[in-house]
Amino acid sequence: MKTAREDIRNVAIIAHVDHGKTTLVDQLLRQSGVFRENQAVQERVMDSNDIERERGITILSKNTAVYYKDTKINIIDTPGHADFGGEVERVLKMVDGVILLVDAFEGAMPQTKFVLKKALELDLHVIVCINKIDRPEARPDEVIDEVLELLMDLDASDEQLDCPFLYASAKAGHAVLDLNDTPENMVPLFETILKYIPAPTGDPKAPTQALISTIDYNEYVGRIGVGKVENGTLSVNQEVVLVNHHDPDKMKKVKISKLYEFDGLNKVDVKEAGIGSIVAIAGIADIHIGDTLCSPENPDPIPFQKISEPTISMNFMVNDSPFAGQEGKFVTSRHLRERLMRELNTDVSLRVEDTDSTDCFKVSGRGELHLSVLIENMRREGYEFAVSKAEVIYQEDERGRKLEPMEIAYVDVPEEFSGTVIQRLSERKGELQGMSPASDGTTRLEFNIPSRGLIGFRGEFMTSTKGSGILNTAFDGYAPYKGDMQYRKQGSLIAFETGESVTYGLFSAQDRGTLFIGPGEKVYSGMVIGQSGKPEDIELNVCKTKHLTNTRSSSADEALKLTPPKILSLEQALEFIDTDELLEITPETLRIRKKILDSRLRKRQNLKK
Repeated sequence: MKTAREDIRNVAIIAHVDHGKTTLVDQLLRQSGVFRENQAVQERVMDSNDIERERGITILSKNTAVYYKDTKINIIDTPGHADFGGEVERVLKMVDGVILLVDAFEGAMPQTKFVLKKALELDLHVIVCINKIDRPEARPDEVIDEVLELLMDLDASDEQLDCPFLYASAKAGHAVLDLNDTPENMVPLFETILKYIPAPTGDPKAPTQALISTIDYNEYVGRIGVGKVENGTLSVNQEVVLVNHHDPDKMKKVKISKLYEFDGLNKVDVKEAGIGSIVAIAGIADIHIGDTLCSPENPDPIPFQKISEPTISMNFMVNDSPFAGQEGKFVTSRHLRERLMRELNTDVSLRVEDTDSTDCFKVSGRGELHLSVLIENMRREGYEFAVSKAEVIYQEDERGRKLEPMEIAYVDVPEEFSGTVIQRLSERKGELQGMSPASDGTTRLEFNIPSRGLIGFRGEFMTSTKGSGILNTAFDGYAPYKGDMQYRKQGSLIAFETGESVTYGLFSAQDRGTLFIGPGEKVYSGMVIGQSGKPEDIELNVCKTKHLTNTRSSSADEALKLTPPKILSLEQALEFIDTDELLEITPETLRIRKKILDSRLRKRQNLKK
């Protein structure tokens, strides 16, 4: 007999990138008394790892819980980037409703559509919250129309269309049901959650069933499964069976040694958890996302959607450059392999495969951002390795035709740049699907483009729109191969010999293109030191010093002026490298190099092509 558990509400916060999800969770935590009055709390407290804090983005979904009027509200903060869409899909299985945040100026964006579609498919109740209403150019009424249109486009039921709308400023910490109300605090949002989000239901007397939706990892206790109790109860020392909907052969008896519930930012030890509780379970080594914990007498797995397949791959390999092993702590293939396998513990959208070489691994993910975050994490932990250019993963249809992943790209640019952007994306096999002017003088362009056409495009896009363009993408299935394309129009400037760069050598080199290095840097033969102004690669000697003679010329004493080098960030370097180049990554430096360092062998290889 199913009953509702009225003292719990489970809700996820979903939205496009940068619409204020994590900031909203901050305010709900503050106003429900999780922190002491005088406690110093950093902003966006849920973004716990360094990269999340630096970039201001959420990468992993986070669980927290607050109390309001005797009701425990379990809140899940989700990522907004398309690369981490797999995170959002999974956590929605744990909740009964969602708060859809929409920026009062930007309105409904591609990722808003993606996350809302997933929520509607799972038949979840929706509360729409128009955030950032204190922005000077906010247009809340138009945005509400956009959201209603979006709900209709996604075939929402009458009940879902009849969702409540709130207006909020997460930063200022208030929400109102009507724009004319005086904003005070978040109480209207808490009240709406209690009123509209249904209480979790289940049968407390039935055999135990709990679905694992996320995996956390901790050095001390190993893997921690996070999920919701659907039926029955879970208790410490209980014997359960692990089963999986997509893997019928999996049947493993395990014992629950530790059970936690969430309270504010902490995990609290509990002895028992009933239906609707979101719990963390430690002590089961072989626990995976999508597993169901069941009573041994009734091993019945809960259906679970398959995780989206990766669309892009890179080779991670042992660094074999002349400077290998000088800066990193972990440099061998064993280190690299162990670290990549450990990443699979928590990241389900990632794949790691062996290649013909024992020193090289093929790593596949959901996008460039997904893989660059992994690279940055490894680099900070002291790993030294090299990576190849990102490539898309092709598939074949039943007729043996080559299929490639496609994306829909939404571009918002000031009108004067729209021609340039259309030209650039057309060169990369993009097809313009629609073009509409917005009220603020920008134009929205919609393209259908192969995923590989967007690899390395963001830097070029920022340059050609002088930093004022916004590019959003959403995966759009597979389509027949669109033909070969050229990633880069300019060649590379390559160091001719190993040594240290000197001003004199760099001065004559800087006329040939844009340099990436300054004087006094160690270089080796075959290392890329800049971008050429011409389509072909040029080899230069930047370690060349001036010949000393006893004749004086009138210009000899003039100081040589160098243009400051262009220092590439990790993302820019990954975008810049071409298919015959590698990026060497150490905890201290990023170096671009040719795959074949010897110039004669390189020329032979090019002649073969």
